[in-house]
Amino acid sequence: MIKAVPVRHPGRWVAAAMILLFVALGIQSVATNPNFRWETVAAYILDVNVFKGVGWTLLLTVMAMIIAIVLAVLLSFMRQSDNPVLAWSSWFWVWFFRGTPVYTQLIFWGLITVLYPSISLGIPFGPELLHVVVSDPTKGFIPAVIGLGLNESAYLAEIFRAGLKSVDKGQTEAAEALGMARRKVMWRIILPQAMRVIVPPTGNETISMLKTTSLVLAVPFTLDLTFVTNALANRTYQPIPLLIVAATWYLLVTSILMVGQHYIEKYYGKGVDNMAPAAVNPAAAKAAAATTTGAVAVQPIATSTEEDQK
Repeated sequence: MIKAVPVRHPGRWVAAAMILLFVALGIQSVATNPNFRWETVAAYILDVNVFKGVGWTLLLTVMAMIIAIVLAVLLSFMRQSDNPVLAWSSWFWVWFFRGTPVYTQLIFWGLITVLYPSISLGIPFGPELLHVVVSDPTKGFIPAVIGLGLNESAYLAEIFRAGLKSVDKGQTEAAEALGMARRKVMWRIILPQAMRVIVPPTGNETISMLKTTSLVLAVPFTLDLTFVTNALANRTYQPIPLLIVAATWYLLVTSILMVGQHYIEKYYGKGVDNMAPAAVNPAAAKAAAATTTGAVAVQPIATSTEEDQK
């Protein structure tokens, strides 16, 4: 009878104790420091203007990600195309929007009415058929969404392209051998399998987009959460409590998005994430070992009996 003694890891307990000590000291420092002005945080955490800022931030994030995802799917398909014009056009799009800062792009879209005060459509060197005066009745919302969406589409296009490449080519060959059209193969066979690779980084990009909306002041768009809390800080001359308010709301929304990402990953990971070896039942393993030993022991006896008969 072997008496197994578990391996002790004193270093782990020392490290855990040190971390807990630092966490306790940090909580005590933050809770007892009057300069954080927790009463101001409590007064503005549920402020109506802050609520509106959270709503506009979420709307910016959702609208920009919808534009980015649609464009990214199109760009990734174009990049996989055998047509060199489509492939190089997709490459140029990704090169341009990834190579310039998002803040610069937002400033550009904010000044679009200065660059193009009107748009005219007609026959080249001929009569004008349509003339439209460019204006922005949304006070910066549409330029902000366009700027964020176009910039994000370049990053998502590379994520989608990596996901499409992760699917084995045999899947395409098998589907085409069954007579499926190439477009149907892409939408029904390749893309659903690529989603388990696409979803995790896309979720990260969505969370990043939520925080990137704080740059829409460059448009300028002045209704998002960051601008609202900064305006309240300038009014109360207390920037730190209002920064804590903004950070709290960002953390709350980010946590909700992470939960949603978890369930989406779980859905698309069916049949793949559960391929890890099952836990071994000790009793079953012992019985299997005994059976194997018995079979091995019987074999030499049978062999020797046959040799004696010869």
